[in-house]
Amino acid sequence: MRRMTEPEDVPAIPPYAEAVLELAERIPPGKVMTYGDVAEYLGRGGPRQVGRVMALYGAPVPWWRVIRADGRPLPGHEHRALPEYRAEGTPLRTVAGEPRVDLRAARWDGTP
Repeated sequence: MRRMTEPEDVPAIPPYAEAVLELAERIPPGKVMTYGDVAEYLGRGGPRQVGRVMALYGAPVPWWRVIRADGRPLPGHEHRALPEYRAEGTPLRTVAGEPRVDLRAARWDGTP
């Protein structure tokens, strides 16, 4: 999945990053996967590697659909993620006054 906006002197996205981004693009609206779910689905890497890929390359994909295992949006990006969740109808719950994704209702297992 080569990005059309990449200048020619920018190195190609590594194959693992491509796989992570392709999976993030397949997550349906209103559903989420945790960083660990993504790694497990791909059968390689771990939550930290998925998080690193999303931090470096995730802007063009629906990054708000890949979340932490506790259901919280990416720290520092809550103000951008919450409107996306609400627009997509992602199930939310409140824990200690903070909105979180309801993983029991919103978790996607990768099946079409």
